[in-house]
Amino acid sequence: MNDRNLSDAYPDRGQVVALNELRHTVNLQFAPLVSFNRRELNDIFGIYGRKVAQGEWRDYAIDILKDRAVFSVFRRTSEQALYRIEKNPKLARKQGAFSVIASSGLILKRGQDLGRVLHVLNQDTQVILFP
Repeated sequence: MNDRNLSDAYPDRGQVVALNELRHTVNLQFAPLVSFNRRELNDIFGIYGRKVAQGEWRDYAIDILKDRAVFSVFRRTSEQALYRIEKNPKLARKQGAFSVIASSGLILKRGQDLGRVLHVLNQDTQVILFP
């Protein structure tokens, strides 16, 4: 069966397209996605591993979007994210590509260097009681 017979036999299935034509159009349709590189993931998982060992964090999610990459940290899978670590290259020259955002939406730290931005998560939280 040649290409013409296939499309005639299955009219509701769309049209038959040569793979080399399809590859060219697919590459033009999809813009490159923003993602974390190996070094960045190594830094993030270093902190994540320590917090899991301390019993503070239990789960994570990675979202790869067109304009940013997001690493979300959860205490429980069913809850909303405690923190989001975002990489947004569009903000690299202005405020810094990396940011740590609390569950309330408050930006805890933003900057160019991921290690310095992640330092805000390394600090132990202390309860301060007023008399």
